[in-house]
Amino acid sequence: MTGQTNRLPTGGLIDRGRTIRFSFDGRSYAGHPGDTLASALLANGEPMVARSFKYHRPRGILGAGSEDPAALVEIVGEGGVRDPNTRATEQEIYDGLVARAQNCWPSLRHDLNAVNDLLAPFLPAGFYYKTFKGPPASWMFFEPFIRRAAGLGHAPEGADPDGYESVNRHCDVLVIGGGAAGLSAALAAGRAGARVILAEETAALGGRLLGIDPAAVAIDGKAPAEWIAGVRAALGEMAEVSVLTRTAAIGYYGQNFVALCEAVTDHLPPAKRPLRLPRQRLWRVRAKEVVLATGALERPIAFHGNDRPGIMLAGAVATYIHRYGVLPGRRVAVLANNDSGWHAAFDIAAAGAAVVAIVDVRSEIAPPFLAEAARRGIPIHASATVTGTEGRRRIRSISVAPLAGSGGAVRIGCDLLAVAGGYAPSVALFSQSRG
Repeated sequence: MTGQTNRLPTGGLIDRGRTIRFSFDGRSYAGHPGDTLASALLANGEPMVARSFKYHRPRGILGAGSEDPAALVEIVGEGGVRDPNTRATEQEIYDGLVARAQNCWPSLRHDLNAVNDLLAPFLPAGFYYKTFKGPPASWMFFEPFIRRAAGLGHAPEGADPDGYESVNRHCDVLVIGGGAAGLSAALAAGRAGARVILAEETAALGGRLLGIDPAAVAIDGKAPAEWIAGVRAALGEMAEVSVLTRTAAIGYYGQNFVALCEAVTDHLPPAKRPLRLPRQRLWRVRAKEVVLATGALERPIAFHGNDRPGIMLAGAVATYIHRYGVLPGRRVAVLANNDSGWHAAFDIAAAGAAVVAIVDVRSEIAPPFLAEAARRGIPIHASATVTGTEGRRRIRSISVAPLAGSGGAVRIGCDLLAVAGGYAPSVALFSQSRG
């Protein structure tokens, strides 16, 4: 069993008084209640969790929630029942959790199919439609091999042993998202006497408030945790308000008909899952009004080699520090095109890491940021960008070059690159509703 080498000695919203044992890809690890599989693996110094679809390149943890595109694993239940394509950033750990990496053989660390990466020049997009067409009989020979290589994860073949149920519900106001905006909307609607349903996809209310420095923000004169607890208590006293955590909105249809999927027992060890409860519950909600408080998603930045393990969104790094008490790297570089990257850099430095560079594509940077970076001894590369990265199973260095002028690229060693590309509103449900 590996140790939690990246776990900070204090901080986070986890329960450090109890230890949870779980396994990933045949190795044993430890975590704490409140951890996701991703945060626990990062705490144990494991940056790689998957392999890419086609070239089997190493894949790490990019985000801290449902926005992560690559940290997909397989959860193995009782009797060998498999649940593929589960996001490690969303799966809560529990005692006895067994997770496996996908799209690799014989193991994640030693994937023989990684040879595809070396053959990339000979495997362009759609190569199988052009290469194996003649003579006519050749396609019948090659097709089974191509089909076997396609897809991520293996669909379970046996009968599903779990139970499911559906619920029909009407309400005056459906609030989707349990962050600051969603909590405020639900509280206002509840105080007005409306029948309210508040749906939050994660286990805890608070949204982005859980992933920022609690000393940096005050709401109504209160620390974020105190404010969240107060709102939760107030909502709990309202008979017409229902708060659903671990509940994702999966569809927004006509006439304010919204489908919600509640994960009822996925966070519990199989032996402790009550037989009377389903594994998941489908809520079919018809609302008079719908409040979309779904927040925003941080954008990555494109550059050569931006898919290596150890490259993460800056907001996600801050979330792992403040929510989970995890510092994913010790020598950290930050690439930014907006102010949020500087805030993340200072959070990382305050957590004890060495920030080896802040690379900002902008030529003009606010003087307070420059002064704080100078006070902390952080090198600044303004009007520059990352042009490439190096590393095998995780990032080892970046190349930084100016956007203008004659200066050449410089190489900077690091084991984590935090990328702050700005934020885009989460508009999936809004778009589906034809808003």
